[in-house]
Amino acid sequence: MAAMRRGWLIGLMLLLVAPGAAPALADHGVGTLDTVGSDTMAGLMLRWGERLGREHPGLRVQLQASGSASAPPALTAGTTLVGPMSRPMTEAERAAFVARYGYPPRDIVVARDALVVVAHRHNPLSALSRAELDAIFSESRRCGAPRGIRRWQALALARPSGRIALHGRNAVSGTHGLFRREALCGGSFRPEVNEHPGSAAVVAAVADDPRALGYAGLNHLTPGVKALALRDAEGRLRRPEPAAVRRGAYPLARDLHLYVNRPPDGDLPAAERAFLSLVLSAEGQAIVEELGFVSLPAEALAAQRRRLGLPSAGD
Repeated sequence: MAAMRRGWLIGLMLLLVAPGAAPALADHGVGTLDTVGSDTMAGLMLRWGERLGREHPGLRVQLQASGSASAPPALTAGTTLVGPMSRPMTEAERAAFVARYGYPPRDIVVARDALVVVAHRHNPLSALSRAELDAIFSESRRCGAPRGIRRWQALALARPSGRIALHGRNAVSGTHGLFRREALCGGSFRPEVNEHPGSAAVVAAVADDPRALGYAGLNHLTPGVKALALRDAEGRLRRPEPAAVRRGAYPLARDLHLYVNRPPDGDLPAAERAFLSLVLSAEGQAIVEELGFVSLPAEALAAQRRRLGLPSAGD
């Protein structure tokens, strides 16, 4: 069921249509908001779009959730004005956009997230160091491990036994890039890592195999898996708890972004303005928490609203 759900989300096209367009949007001649980008953020975009559709009947929100790497070329080509990404744009992606338009895309942080290393729920393992993670998932071992770890016995466990079955995300996802950068010290993955198009598929694979280990987004945890703590250089355990993710104390935390094609002195179109106003509100951030992500502090929301020319949330 989880694999079917993820397959539905990838390439998702969400159409929220009802008769009687809200005047605030209809008066501007705008009734559609197209977005292309992150699979990790598909659920968020879906829920925000549903909520916006109730407030503005007639607004169409179209979402293609094909991975963070799909957002920059779509923004640059002009096929979308909004690109959700679970990682920052690279310098090359930003440069391509600037070369086309003469200004950079607006970068709006909309939530916090974390990657978690997951094991089967009955696995006795509770924590891994960065060097151990690198030795398990990487063939380059840039984090300093003296040798690779391919079998469970190398972690001094009585069970499970045999080879570690590895699961992760595919290369177009921001999740894949963050894990490679932070957990593998920028090294390369082992070729035997099974790549999946979404975190839900990773978690489902690990839940089905006591010998499996994987990494996924925090909001995809299920009762079938357990999230491992990360052991830092001083031996302290860093757990993916919301407070630690919010303050940056968990090493695999990240911001979730919406990139918007709009000149620095240009007003946002009506649909994009309404959408971002919702996202950067207390109601929008409540949706963030409901879906297992980490909401932004009130001061961060207020600062971004000012930068976008949006009224204060209480106005």
